Amino acid sequence: MTDHLDRLEAQSVYILREAYASFRSLCMLWSIGKDSTVMLWLARKAFYGHVPFPLVHIDTSYKIPEMIQYRDRLTAEWRLNMIVGQNREALAAKQTFPDGAIDRINCCRLLKTEALKNTLSGAWPRQRFNHDLGAYEPDPNPEPFTGVIAGVRADEEGSRSKERYFSPRTVRSQWNVGDQPPEFWNQFNTDFPPGTHVRIHPLLDWTELNVWEYIERERIPTVSLYYDQGEGQRYRSLGCGPCTLPVASDAQTVSEIIVELRSGRYANVAERSGRAQDKDDGGGLETLRREGYM
Repeated sequence: MTDHLDRLEAQSVYILREAYASFRSLCMLWSIGKDSTVMLWLARKAFYGHVPFPLVHIDTSYKIPEMIQYRDRLTAEWRLNMIVGQNREALAAKQTFPDGAIDRINCCRLLKTEALKNTLSGAWPRQRFNHDLGAYEPDPNPEPFTGVIAGVRADEEGSRSKERYFSPRTVRSQWNVGDQPPEFWNQFNTDFPPGTHVRIHPLLDWTELNVWEYIERERIPTVSLYYDQGEGQRYRSLGCGPCTLPVASDAQTVSEIIVELRSGRYANVAERSGRAQDKDDGGGLETLRREGYM
């Protein structure tokens, strides 16, 4: 009998294959967190060990060091086509929250939203991992990505619950929440007018618990920050260091995290409760996400 994880896996694999068949210029966002890493694992399953499109990571330069180390290790081990984008101008001018120049929301707007939009469009320089050299170098191909796979889950926070599996944006990645196509009986619209930028969400119906159950079943490698290292705390959601706080926890394994989520201290606690920028955006991320944020 097919269990719930098998059904979720099959649906996600189907969405990934539909996306690959429908969009000529396709990429996948990889935030290095557990959700997008599960999505990467699913892509490798969908295409028999090979990921046939580039991965894109937006590096704010404030990610926790273990995250970047993990990104580059898997990039090399799995032979990933890895692209990194940044808002170099804002970083050089120190127009950031950690530098005391702007608030958290505007820092996210510059370092994440603007960096993402201009990286996807090819308007700003991109760095691509050269597997022969084991290092990043300028990407000579400025072609824009029109289909963008993202690890959004509907249960993660309020604005994400309004998403669709195939969600159209404007050419500048702006999201009209009230103008989303209906999706019934596994019928998805993948035919959009020229210039439409489409976000694809293979994990939309997964929950945080599903993600960890799948990580356990598949033995997917994840960042060490998710586990208590003996200090009585761990990260539940990963982001920039200055705006992401660990939670109290003694969970040192995937199984112990699953217990916490099923019946323990985090069974009914929002996953992103430790993300300060969510609180600054009125308790959610809709303002940023309408503008193109992940």
